[in-house]
Amino acid sequence: MHAPPRRKLSARADSVSSMYTRDTGYAAAALAAAIEGKNGEKVNKSQLQSSLSLHETVREEIRSRITAGTYDPDVPIPSTAMFSEEFGVSTITVKRALRDLQAAGAIVSIPGKGTYVKKQRRLMRQLDVKQPFLDDTSIRPISVTREKILDPTMASLEPSDRVMLCVRKTIWADDAPLVYDTTYLSTDLSDQIIEEFAGHFVVDVLERHSIHVVKTHVVIDAAPASGAVEELFAVPNGYPTLRRLYKMVTSDPNVTVYGVLQAPFDRLACRIEFT
Repeated sequence: MHAPPRRKLSARADSVSSMYTRDTGYAAAALAAAIEGKNGEKVNKSQLQSSLSLHETVREEIRSRITAGTYDPDVPIPSTAMFSEEFGVSTITVKRALRDLQAAGAIVSIPGKGTYVKKQRRLMRQLDVKQPFLDDTSIRPISVTREKILDPTMASLEPSDRVMLCVRKTIWADDAPLVYDTTYLSTDLSDQIIEEFAGHFVVDVLERHSIHVVKTHVVIDAAPASGAVEELFAVPNGYPTLRRLYKMVTSDPNVTVYGVLQAPFDRLACRIEFT
């Protein structure tokens, strides 16, 4: 009794499957044609279908254009609708491809402006936190407050449980953020020294006032981006970041410096030299 409905359902499923295969094949052909037109090379659409999914193929084509310098970092890349029309795929497929690229740090979406190729600059730093930054970097102060060190990641440095001076700033180069820096130090300092922290590196300020770093502890770890770091670097929540936690003992027994430098993993690297 139920045989006819089953045959009808099977026929419908076959029809849907056929439509999907035809549409996917059309999209792959359109995408192959778009890539062929861009690169001047013959593209096998069957290879496109078998080796990568449709959104992965779109993603890799856009990535190759980014690598080749096709898109100016100062100009928005084509819109989702434009990519959809060019590649012959749905806007959902394009959005998945762009989401992958954004998560990988290749592009950045700026509300109200569009999506841009992310300017790539990686800062190579010695593990020694006293190493000066490059001459073309600038400091942008965020805040100077008094608070306790509550970040659990700092526990390995055995920080003081007293209220401390907290200096937050960002380091920039070529109009792009490189590092988010949070520094804690003893409050037993003159107002003159505290005022200098806003626009200068803490170590430099202390050195000018004859307070020298005599011992340094450094911890390197990785963590997902969140909060201020996520907002500053315009990266997705959970994007991997490199953190360099530090503790500096100074020549003044009343002044100990704690802090953490944070940056996306593709912006900051640390090196160490042995002799």
